[in-house]
Amino acid sequence: MAAPHAGSRVKPLALSIAGSDSGGGAGIQADLKTFAALGVDGATAITAITAQNRAGVRAVQVLPAALVRAQIEAVCDERAPTAVKLGMLADAAIVDAVAATLRRCQPRALVLDPVMVASSGARLLAADAIATLRRALLPLADCLTPNLDEAAALLDAPRAASEAQMIGQGRALLALGARAVLMKGGHAPFAEAVDLLVLPDGVQRYAAPWLRGADTHGTGCRLSAALAAALAHGASLPEAVATAKRYLQDRLVAGGSDQSIGAWPCASR
Repeated sequence: MAAPHAGSRVKPLALSIAGSDSGGGAGIQADLKTFAALGVDGATAITAITAQNRAGVRAVQVLPAALVRAQIEAVCDERAPTAVKLGMLADAAIVDAVAATLRRCQPRALVLDPVMVASSGARLLAADAIATLRRALLPLADCLTPNLDEAAALLDAPRAASEAQMIGQGRALLALGARAVLMKGGHAPFAEAVDLLVLPDGVQRYAAPWLRGADTHGTGCRLSAALAAALAHGASLPEAVATAKRYLQDRLVAGGSDQSIGAWPCASR
């Protein structure tokens, strides 16, 4: 491999471990587009192949856990990723394989989006894998990004119906090992869209007006990928959340286009 040109700045590398979306709106396709928009090189380890579009998931083929592990090892052995984003993991065997491999790889930042059910209702994580994810991956996560249904499933609890309950569930997830939890309120009946970053030493609130009629397919994937990209650039977690939410808001306002969204404004660190 040729050496970088003298004076050139190598972009940080982010690795997406997730499912493939044939429609390109979610999964690793959305993650790679997000990484590129925010000035980060992207690599992938595919966990499952889905036949889907914005209307729904038509078919899913889960890949063998050994193949998922081999993909991650191939990436890490050539160039260690600065940040890793986890999306659809499909089953317990893949969850265990990912956890074991990442313990060896040890990225600077690990963002866990606990994808369980598609917006169309298709299950993307086997029910018996939730306990494995809770045991094996939550203690590795620098930031867990559940929506209200995912947080409830991880805790085997009712869905949060207020900001106070969101904070309580976020703290319960911290107690299970996650270093920080971004509780996403996009499905909550609040007056504005509210996400809460729950940290061991406090809570940060991020609020924005609802965008009525916006295409929200893949927004969870995009948000967690943008968060990983910002962390790869060296941002603090609160800064990274703000950057990710600004990126997602700008993209929704632009009608789903990344062309009007600028890359990360700061020098890589």
